[in-house]
Amino acid sequence: MKIADLGDVALHYREDGDPDGPAVVFANSLGCDLRLWDEVVALMPAGLRLIRYDKRGHGLSSCPEGPYAMGALVRDAERLLDFLGVAECTFVGLSIGGMIAQGLAVKRLDLVRGLVLSNTAAKIGTVELWEGRMAAIRQNGLPSIVEPTMERWFSRPFRESPDCELWRNMLARQPVEGYLGCCAAISGTDLYTPTSGLGLPTLAIAGTEDGSTPPDLVRETAELIKGSKFHLVRGAGHLPCVEKPGEYAEVLAGFLKEIGHV
Repeated sequence: MKIADLGDVALHYREDGDPDGPAVVFANSLGCDLRLWDEVVALMPAGLRLIRYDKRGHGLSSCPEGPYAMGALVRDAERLLDFLGVAECTFVGLSIGGMIAQGLAVKRLDLVRGLVLSNTAAKIGTVELWEGRMAAIRQNGLPSIVEPTMERWFSRPFRESPDCELWRNMLARQPVEGYLGCCAAISGTDLYTPTSGLGLPTLAIAGTEDGSTPPDLVRETAELIKGSKFHLVRGAGHLPCVEKPGEYAEVLAGFLKEIGHV
């Protein structure tokens, strides 16, 4: 197990592939740990340095007291990459991970040469939506939101399969303080203006069955970045890297080749 001690937070991370290759960094969605990328990482082309990490308050990373600000989550990613000596990575962010990706690209363009914005947006939901969810969790605990979340995350066939149990359990077992902290970060974030100033190569990925960030929302965010590409994964929800890892890896590898990253 690898831990980056960054002072006020300790981040759990994992590296696969070629330690000397160009870096691809993966940032997870809310309520998930770095196992989100297991199947995609296994399908990536040889020669890449594949880095993934648990954001603060999730997985095996430390859980500082909340609420968190998006600036802190972006700073965590920035410091992790500096800690690992990474420059000019392709940063793949899903959901809140995609918000972190946008914030990092705006702040430190020296660290990011390509952006993959998966099932995410410049602004997700409303303050009222997030405050309602946080209130429900405080009152009834994280297990109370598991089933509604699975409906947003996955297509019906996947939800009804045994494969969904891992994700139910993963969400229910996240630290409550960390989940709430990240809800607060999403609630307070609107990246429309900063993201519209970006000009780096960008691939946006959406799922037709996504109940959290529907395809139109993802496409709207992609269109803020001139020259971006958009890919729709049919039959997948909010986590297409889990439901359709083969297609996801193929599209990602194609983008990496196109921008000369592999």
